[in-house]
Amino acid sequence: MAEETKAPAAAAEEVVVSDVPVAEKPEAPAVVEKEAEPEAAGEAVVVEGEKEKSGVAESTSFKEESNKVEELPNPEKKALDEFKQLIQEALNKHEFTAPPPPPPTEEAPAEPAVVVVDEKAAPPAEEIKETIVEVAAAAPPAEEPAPAAAAADGGAGEEEKEEEAPPPVPEEVSIWGIPLLADERSDVILLKFLRARDFKVKDAFNMLKSVVSWRKEFKIDELLGESELGQGLDKVVYMHGVDKEGHPICYNSFGEFQDKELYQSTFSDKEKLNNFLRWRIQFMEKSIRNLDFSPDGICTFVQVIDLKNSPGLFFFKKELRQATNRALQLLQDNYPEFVAKQVFINVPWWYPSYYRMINALFTTRTKSKFVFAGPSKSAETLFKYIAPEQVPVQYGGLSREGDYEFTTTDPAIEDTIKPTCKHTIELPVTENCTLVWEARVVGWDISYGAEFVPADEGAYTIIVEKSRKIGSADETIIGNTYKAESAGKVVLTFDNQTSKRKKLLYRSKTKAL
Repeated sequence: MAEETKAPAAAAEEVVVSDVPVAEKPEAPAVVEKEAEPEAAGEAVVVEGEKEKSGVAESTSFKEESNKVEELPNPEKKALDEFKQLIQEALNKHEFTAPPPPPPTEEAPAEPAVVVVDEKAAPPAEEIKETIVEVAAAAPPAEEPAPAAAAADGGAGEEEKEEEAPPPVPEEVSIWGIPLLADERSDVILLKFLRARDFKVKDAFNMLKSVVSWRKEFKIDELLGESELGQGLDKVVYMHGVDKEGHPICYNSFGEFQDKELYQSTFSDKEKLNNFLRWRIQFMEKSIRNLDFSPDGICTFVQVIDLKNSPGLFFFKKELRQATNRALQLLQDNYPEFVAKQVFINVPWWYPSYYRMINALFTTRTKSKFVFAGPSKSAETLFKYIAPEQVPVQYGGLSREGDYEFTTTDPAIEDTIKPTCKHTIELPVTENCTLVWEARVVGWDISYGAEFVPADEGAYTIIVEKSRKIGSADETIIGNTYKAESAGKVVLTFDNQTSKRKKLLYRSKTKAL
């Protein structure tokens, strides 16, 4: 049996692909973040842990661009300036708040006039003719005004008009709490629209006007104040922690709708379905208000989509399909470039085939933001982007709710246990202190034990925890404390007799007695 000591964690292999899990084909193709020409279909999707079987090349991973104007390439700077000019002109003309023009109406053709003549009352034709001639002859010719005087009168009238009707004050339009063209934070928002439309200024401008109009129709400001929405949905979509770059993380777990009572209370009728949509938009709006729109701030999210237990829901639950499709469409149309990365975990076996069918709907930019991982690789894939202490315990991490010795502020150490090996971790302790530790092996199915080894030669080793086998369903995190009356070390032993390498997470700290 081979023995090994602590070794740095081996980097897991990254595979970046693309897709959004929509089981029902929408009436119109969904556009992800920007419109673009479809790419050639047929690109293979690689699920984490399946690369050996596919033998295809990996996609290029997406990297966020800078939001600092001075760092933009010249064509992008020029596009931003043109975009801002269009917006300023629209604000001056009140185009954002002006009501839409009424639909054109066809004018009815005028009916021919019918004249009824009373032969008895009407004078003879000769008398009418003489009267017309006499009136025309008696009328004196009208005097034409002198050209100079007319010009003078006209100029004075124009000056009076200008004084009476000063130009209107530009309207103020805010989006996500930030006024357009107010400061550098507005530039960050405008860059989102430009990037969503590949820096095509007119397309970005039309999108902005559409979003502003939709926000008024949806009554976003009123929606933010509603408190009765989303009851019982706190485990379906929720924010938890940040990734290694500081992006807030939004978790989506539609498998929670396996709960029949929750499903009925959310989708049983049209009103409840609409409330679900309003809650989802409200959740997005509140999350956005917590972002930092300064040029060097964090203004995007990482999305984690858990597909566990969801296939049956999407295939057989019509109401859920309709709600998620509509929510997805609203988010795509009205929240451009708010996703830095989307990580799909617990991806089922059928998903690669499904992706190949809808591959042509997505652009290169969108595809580069997506990562897929099957059930056996989900935890390790999350750890590439999110520190283990930030990952919820149900997804293989160390973060859990409640009063525990460790929190998300206490960093964890990642390590690897090789197949058919014993792996030891040494935690030094000083005299008169308490050592606290916790550890987790993703998937467990190993034996674990702990002992205290005194620094004094000849002193006896003290067993802290007897070696015991821990199965995958037994425990998630193990933890313990040891009060040391003399200096030494606590040795944790992990015996992996399986043929698979294991991911080990642990952390410790000491407290004075």
